[in-house]
Amino acid sequence: MEAHDMVRMANQIADFFKGYGHDEAVKEIANHLNNYWDPRMRAHLFAHLAKGGEGLNPLIIEASANIRKPKADAA
Repeated sequence: MEAHDMVRMANQIADFFKGYGHDEAVKEIANHLNNYWDPRMRAHLFAHLAKGGEGLNPLIIEASANIRKPKADAA
């Protein structure tokens, strides 16, 4: 998966949940990514975050603290 595709999809999720209010949005973003993104997608997200997270919505960055990190062999 290309980084720009992952960023676009993550930001679409953030845009959907931003209407929930800040704290609820952060919680629901993490829940969504944990429940619907496979480990490889989450691995790409964490790799992108490790490089600075360029282009990611701040809600995604904040929610990342509650997103399950996949095992090292998921990427």
